[in-house]
Amino acid sequence: MGVRELLLVRHGESEGNLAAAEANAARAEEIAVPARDPDVWLSDLGRSQAQAVGTALARLPAQERPEVVACSPYVRARETATAACDTAGLLLPAQVDERLRDRELGVLDRLTEVGVLTRYPGEHARRQWQGKFYHRPAGGESWADVLLRLRAWLSEADDVLSGKRVLVVSHDVVIVLLRYVCEGLDEEEVLELARETPLHNASLSRYVRDSDERWNIVGYDDVTHLEAAGLSVTEHRGAPHAGA
Repeated sequence: MGVRELLLVRHGESEGNLAAAEANAARAEEIAVPARDPDVWLSDLGRSQAQAVGTALARLPAQERPEVVACSPYVRARETATAACDTAGLLLPAQVDERLRDRELGVLDRLTEVGVLTRYPGEHARRQWQGKFYHRPAGGESWADVLLRLRAWLSEADDVLSGKRVLVVSHDVVIVLLRYVCEGLDEEEVLELARETPLHNASLSRYVRDSDERWNIVGYDDVTHLEAAGLSVTEHRGAPHAGA
């Protein structure tokens, strides 16, 4: 029957998110990230947000709780998964999979929009022409490239995790593109979704598969658990190396 349910969580606010917000506010060219992208950790707020995810998981009925964790190898995602499961008291088998990692930005890594325009005007113009879905920066990935690895992951998960409810802890572009796959969206629809409904840090989204093998969205970008905990709800839209 394949995977029965996907519970999708974007990682909590990261130090990279904060650095990107500061650089964009200052109109700086480069983002002063504290580490390479895979090693960027959660902010203090991000850790609290991850714990709030755990509180939400603990409140789920037993028949809706996840049975296994699939996680991006990036530190901010693994920290979120660990904090959420520890808070919920869930001892779940975990699979760290590089196919769930954030999009790689190549030469645009650590640059703000101002930085891209200043240092790589030709790349900036090419991105404007090709669009976000198909533009592949030198040494990086397009959204279509990310989709290739996500389709491979989901196909394998259907075999290995058949019948399971899977908690996926990853990044905003990964969750948006999983929605593209599950709902059969097209380029225009997924770009509008990302533009009009950006995913918040530590938000919850849920897909349930019916008897006809169709994915049905039950909730998307739910942040009520963060609001109930009195935590700031952070958006941090994707930007070159914003720790998305």
